[in-house]
Amino acid sequence: MVGWLTVRKTWLLAAVAFSGSTGFIGLLVLGTFVAAGSMAGGAGGGGNVGLAKGAVPTTYQPLVQKWGNLCKAINPALLAAQLYQESGFNPRAKSPAAAQGIAQFIPGTWATHGIDGDGDGDRDVWDPKDAIPSAASYDCKLAKYVKDAPGDPTKNMLAAYNAGAYAVLKYGGVPPYRETQNYVKIITTLEKSFARPIGRVNPSQQAAGAIYYAQKKLGTEYLWGGNGTADQGGKFDCSGLTLAAYRSVGIELPRVANDQYNAGPHPKRDELLPGDLVFFSDDLSNSRAIRHVGIYVGGGYMIDAPRPGAVIRFDRIDTPDYFGATRVTEDGAKAIPEEPVEKRVDKPREKPEEKPGADGETGEPEEEPREGAAGQPSGRPADEGAEV
Repeated sequence: MVGWLTVRKTWLLAAVAFSGSTGFIGLLVLGTFVAAGSMAGGAGGGGNVGLAKGAVPTTYQPLVQKWGNLCKAINPALLAAQLYQESGFNPRAKSPAAAQGIAQFIPGTWATHGIDGDGDGDRDVWDPKDAIPSAASYDCKLAKYVKDAPGDPTKNMLAAYNAGAYAVLKYGGVPPYRETQNYVKIITTLEKSFARPIGRVNPSQQAAGAIYYAQKKLGTEYLWGGNGTADQGGKFDCSGLTLAAYRSVGIELPRVANDQYNAGPHPKRDELLPGDLVFFSDDLSNSRAIRHVGIYVGGGYMIDAPRPGAVIRFDRIDTPDYFGATRVTEDGAKAIPEEPVEKRVDKPREKPEEKPGADGETGEPEEEPREGAAGQPSGRPADEGAEV
């Protein structure tokens, strides 16, 4: 309780500072911070684990929800976190180590543990209908192997996945290997991002500082691929702004918007607090299609870098393309893969006004730069927002 009072005091001091320097929006932020005092409590509850809205691509949601309940050691959000960590939900992913498909099975492991998940008579590592059930089945087999080891059964299972069941049994739980301990922490942290919240989502202690940073950038021109560096004239695109804002308070977000969505749990619309990241998409069922992000400041407004030709400004969030929100946590941001199988790094494009198509050099879908899978700037309407 003392910790929460300290956080609330910090919020209020920051909100008062905002209100003195930003007028109308300062009052919105102040009102929302004060309201947060009565809203935000510890997350609680129990029951079955559901998937957060759009966290898993629609095509795979039924499979993950079904097979994520195969045994007590796993749940749908944990299984989703593993798939995201392994391949970014890419069913055609192939690693340099020859790991294949959405679950990244190596051929030897697949030969032993791959199952015919859809009952069509074959076991195809490239078919998510086989690979996702196989991933769940493999997890549950590992959990059974280490069921007598002391400690948390799920963490022991994850440790066995990374280091082998023998290591877990030898050390009586998660072994003292840095790689294995890091893997267990990453998956259990990402699990929170893929799980549908039960109860209120805890507030962010760094939110006020992130808002303060973004507020100082009001009026700055948009630049596709902009990270605010000196050689870019201090300009930003939407995910570049949110990255820089949270970097200013010691949290390193991934570069693009659809990965930033996985940097923490997801509060509901009526539970938003200043500092939450808010996301927008043309496909409201798939977080990988997110194409725009802003920083919520309260009262239904965000600060965002909306599109080429515009400046960083205040925009309303209640639009038809509103996807959802993320309450950023340091552990959540750290858990996101730095170099997953699918490319996730924005690079400036010479002609951002052109609608991207296939990459003529590689034959792969153009993904750089992108604010989401569509590879387009946010496209916020020109008549929206209050430019400063």
